[in-house]
Amino acid sequence: MNPADTPMSYLVTAGPAADPVTRLNWGLIAVSLAVVAIIAALLLGAVLRRRPHRPGFGAVERTSANSGLRWIYIGTGISSVVLAACAIWTLLALSAVTRPAVAPAFTVRVTGLQWWWRLRYEGAEAGGNAAFLTANELHIPVGKPVRLELEGGDVIHSFWVPRLGGKTDTIPGLTNVSWIQADRPGVYRGQCGEYCGAQHAHMAMQVVAEPEPAFRAWWQAQLAAAAPAAPGPALPGARLVQQHCAVCHAIRGTDADGLLGPDLTHLMSRRTIAAGTLPNDPAHLARWIAHPQQVKPEARMPAVVLSDSELRDVVAYLTTLR
Repeated sequence: MNPADTPMSYLVTAGPAADPVTRLNWGLIAVSLAVVAIIAALLLGAVLRRRPHRPGFGAVERTSANSGLRWIYIGTGISSVVLAACAIWTLLALSAVTRPAVAPAFTVRVTGLQWWWRLRYEGAEAGGNAAFLTANELHIPVGKPVRLELEGGDVIHSFWVPRLGGKTDTIPGLTNVSWIQADRPGVYRGQCGEYCGAQHAHMAMQVVAEPEPAFRAWWQAQLAAAAPAAPGPALPGARLVQQHCAVCHAIRGTDADGLLGPDLTHLMSRRTIAAGTLPNDPAHLARWIAHPQQVKPEARMPAVVLSDSELRDVVAYLTTLR
């Protein structure tokens, strides 16, 4: 299998926050394999070497005391040069991924929570104080670095998108700063890299790298408030959402202003729900609302008690939030 085809591969990367480390990994692997091959060849040569016959049981040929030191000096010298080169290469790689070559385009505050990611886009890209919240899907423009302020909302999590960069912990009470950049359009999978509880394995995210025009269009769409519910099933669905969901979820443009769960203003613009656990479509959305503990045991979302018709109305409204 091509390493580029595996979503969590760090052997083929796509951005300057990851590429120097990838090259270092391949280089150290090559050095390690060369060392193993050389040692194996020397050992095999020693085993297969024919020694001249010497008369007398236990007879030992007298040799000079310094006859083997030359090979020790040669081996030590070569090893020292290789290790020094690897150390310098490592320091250069660390320096390259510490900060981007140009100033970041904007900042995203990433908060790790059990078990999802809250993303707050700051307003520099919009040219003012505009900012908005979304969840679990980080959109970035291709070829531009983005500054990440990482924090933990409950326990320690770890932000990790292997094809775009290394792991950075999100720690309650502490803000860690990192950055991310994708040089090719695509969808890159991320995952919490620090065990954080029962649903650690279902705490995923996606990084969507888009060309600049598409990213700006997405940004402007995210700034907009939710459209009013249209007559039909969506209208009673909106009332039910206000009754049952507004305590935990926010929908800009309505009275729903909860902060415990993801912002739902543009819910249907996301590819997945439940932090990458389910595809984002009406059928899976209904399942998640009715049976969240079956999908994600111990998740903070409680089951919402609704009749079949009420559930259809709620889903009808939520699917208008694009």
